[in-house]
Amino acid sequence: MPDMSASVSLAMTHLVPLAEVDQNKVTPGVLGFIVFAVMALAVWGLMKSMNKHMGKVDFEEPDASAAETGKKGAGTPEGAPKAQRG
Repeated sequence: MPDMSASVSLAMTHLVPLAEVDQNKVTPGVLGFIVFAVMALAVWGLMKSMNKHMGKVDFEEPDASAAETGKKGAGTPEGAPKAQRG
């Protein structure tokens, strides 16, 4: 058991300097944590909203045969608006 008390004593001597607070050192503190937490919640909300909006997108890709006939025909696939010059 004497080994254990010596190692605990040694560990405590290394931890004591860490416990001292230097008044000249700037740390993020509670305000930094609050700002980070708010930003994390905002990103989470934006991702959730984006996922909901992407789920509403209804994109149907034309068949390969329809795409080939569209290339050979008028130059625009069916349903696509033609460019207006004005």
